[in-house]
Amino acid sequence: MAERIGSLNDIVKHYDVILCDVWGVLHNGVSSFADASIALRSAREAGLSVVLITNSPRPGNGVIPQLESLGVLPEAYDRMVTSGDVTRKLIAEGPGKVYFIGADRETSLLEGLDVECVDEEQAEVIVCTGFVDDEVETPEDYREVLTRLASRNIPMICANPDLVVERGHRLVPCAGAIAALYTELGGTSRIAGKPHKPIYVAALDEALSHRGPFDKNRVLAVGDGMPTDVLGAITEGLDLLYISAGIHGRDYMDGAKTDVAALEAFLDSHNARPRWWMPRLQ
Repeated sequence: MAERIGSLNDIVKHYDVILCDVWGVLHNGVSSFADASIALRSAREAGLSVVLITNSPRPGNGVIPQLESLGVLPEAYDRMVTSGDVTRKLIAEGPGKVYFIGADRETSLLEGLDVECVDEEQAEVIVCTGFVDDEVETPEDYREVLTRLASRNIPMICANPDLVVERGHRLVPCAGAIAALYTELGGTSRIAGKPHKPIYVAALDEALSHRGPFDKNRVLAVGDGMPTDVLGAITEGLDLLYISAGIHGRDYMDGAKTDVAALEAFLDSHNARPRWWMPRLQ
């Protein structure tokens, strides 16, 4: 079983770099977790480099204002890499006629790229950032259009691999849920965000640019999502601090209390072996 820690400060001596998830660790989509920002700021003051690594479909310069509005301290991190940042490279390499699925505010992902948004019939590629309205929609609302697109072998680029995220005390669906349905329907998807390698390469490059050479054994990943943060850390061979009160907390928590045996069983069921765990980053 992973070791329960009381504070990030308890383990910073083991690391030079932290790759920290954002949604579920630093905020819940409605407000920030103040102790998390303070913990990362303290780690930076101790000499560590902090790179935020998020599956947001927006480029990083579009996420920073959101973090500030939620109360995340700008002193909590040195650099940021988003799924949007690495996904833009996939879009640039692909066909130019894009069928876009997502909210209007996410179209900034396409800005500056040599692509054209077209209707379904003209599409050469799908770019999915999420739901048009994630408050009311489910993947089933997209089944008919996805079935038609899959029958034409139109590839999908998924800008946010997350299946769900917390929004306040609720879970809302993300683009990964649409991509999962598309795969079920026989379509193909390309994904660069967590848990896939491109976003980790980009994040480690940002750390290298910030601090110079470091040993990968002294990199700590922090996250709460089993199919994204945890799997990505495992695949990359990184130590993991698992934030247990995130999106999976309902599986082993009763209110604020953690059933440690249930947590251990949950981790075992996912073949997950984080080195450390705590309910919320502090």
